Amino acid sequence: MKVGIVGATGAVGRNMVEVLENSKVEISEIRLFASERSSGQVMKFRGMEVLVERLTPDAMKEGFDYLLFSAGSDVSKEFAPIAAEAGTVVIDNSSAFRMVPEIPLVVPEINGHLLKNYQGIVANPNCSTIQMVLALYRVHDRYQLHEIFVSTYQAVSGAGYKAIREYEEQLAGSNRYSVFARQIAHNVIPLIGSIVDDITQEEWKMINETKKILNSRSVNVYPTTVRVPVRIGHSESIIARTLFPIMSKEDLIDTISSGEDVVVHEDIVTPIEVEKDDYIHVSRIRLFDAHTFGVWVVADNLRVGAATNAVRIMEKHIELNKISVKSGE
Repeated sequence: MKVGIVGATGAVGRNMVEVLENSKVEISEIRLFASERSSGQVMKFRGMEVLVERLTPDAMKEGFDYLLFSAGSDVSKEFAPIAAEAGTVVIDNSSAFRMVPEIPLVVPEINGHLLKNYQGIVANPNCSTIQMVLALYRVHDRYQLHEIFVSTYQAVSGAGYKAIREYEEQLAGSNRYSVFARQIAHNVIPLIGSIVDDITQEEWKMINETKKILNSRSVNVYPTTVRVPVRIGHSESIIARTLFPIMSKEDLIDTISSGEDVVVHEDIVTPIEVEKDDYIHVSRIRLFDAHTFGVWVVADNLRVGAATNAVRIMEKHIELNKISVKSGE
């Protein structure tokens, strides 16, 4: 099977390489792409040394079984359609195609069925949206979610390597900032993305993507997205309301626990404990009344919130479809 990763040298791209390397997907040819500035680097994959190539239109025209993109919206808009036209299934981690009606926005555990007989571009949701819907989707199936109030505590790595460097420089004494709206070290910033109609870009993503993934326009989402001085791992404090009454706290716990790739804990779980982990971790489950409950959710944003979900999309697509490989395997 011929597979490529676009944006392979970035924070998410490197995690894509690692998650794919540890997956059971049989790959006969792996290609890694990046900008001209980052090309020429050598990365390892399953014991091989792989040269990072410069991303070009001609390379995208070659035809792959799968291409995983994590290079930003502008790059995806330019190059993903070229690859898709060549017959490649493109799994894109940017926001470029998420709200395009005919392009599936997929969390495989929830709506992986959309990949059956599908060719073209598949959108990978926003990291905060992924972990929230995975924690809640079984409750929605059983009791129908009506309202979700969520405050996020998002790691600096969600903004890429430049953000990590800025954070580390501030920890070392610098007071300069350019990636974030304020100094992030020893601070919290209640602003992620530009504001449109009093709501930030990150908050709009959580609102709109949740409705699309759950296939429900009746779910109202009220997010406040916050950047915190944590290197890796997003956290979310969620209060949700259901249309139908929840039988008991025990039933609520059992319902959340039944979610695929979801782990429920009696004790609290914090971001530092879930780094390099591929699960959604839920703790502090509270049932306030028959229709209202609260949870604390943490996950590795670079893996579950991006790379792992992208690879799971690929694995689900392989499972649901008979793939005619382009590598001659």
